[in-house]
Amino acid sequence: MNVGGDPERDDSGLPPIDIVIPDDARELDRDVQAYQRELRALRRRQRASRLRGPLSRDGMVLPLLAGCLILALITSTLLIMFAADQTGIPDLPSHTAAGPAAKQRPPAVRSQPAAGQLNGPLPAGLVVIGGKTVSLRAVTAPSVLALIPLACQCAPALRQLGAQAAQAHVALYLVGTGGGMKQVAQLAAQAGQPSARIADDLSDVLGRTYGPSGPTGLTAILVRSGGSVASVARLPQSRRLNLGATLRRLGAAGQ
Repeated sequence: MNVGGDPERDDSGLPPIDIVIPDDARELDRDVQAYQRELRALRRRQRASRLRGPLSRDGMVLPLLAGCLILALITSTLLIMFAADQTGIPDLPSHTAAGPAAKQRPPAVRSQPAAGQLNGPLPAGLVVIGGKTVSLRAVTAPSVLALIPLACQCAPALRQLGAQAAQAHVALYLVGTGGGMKQVAQLAAQAGQPSARIADDLSDVLGRTYGPSGPTGLTAILVRSGGSVASVARLPQSRRLNLGATLRRLGAAGQ
């Protein structure tokens, strides 16, 4: 500036600027504070732009791609699991398997014993008991069928057998056939057996299956509950019988 207070001529060609320099620097405090406020506002805008960057414009692409990949992975895993369950994949073999030979071994088939044999049913036939004709296989309670041969002097043996059967709660039937039924009735009276327990084997099915013909000892057929043959015993006429334990087991199994 010249002596008169007017701006002097600037040789650089810039427009004249009126610059006032204060005498006290404290007069510039308001300008400094305004400048600092502008700087803080600028920094806040920059931070906000960095936070909004991934969610704006191209910043949404990467999160969307990552989400799609995760969803596809979960979906494919579930489809594989459901497909495996529906195709019937066999279970893993247990630790008790002994190898390929154990897997290929066919299951054991248990054949039922034939009629008349041990553990099999009684043979098919008809008997008359108490004036009624019934099937042999209708005998399904624990029972003893005592086959009486012709000319059998076995009243003492029948008394022993009847007492042991009664103690074991097992029914005793005296079985004869044809012309021998009169003798069977007499033996039943001598042994104290009721006439309702006398059976007439019409076709001698039991005699042909279990006992030989002739004046031999008693043949006792022990029948389990259900009608299967438990055992067949040949009983002497003159010696003491010892079927008590066997009959008790037979009766206990029936109860």
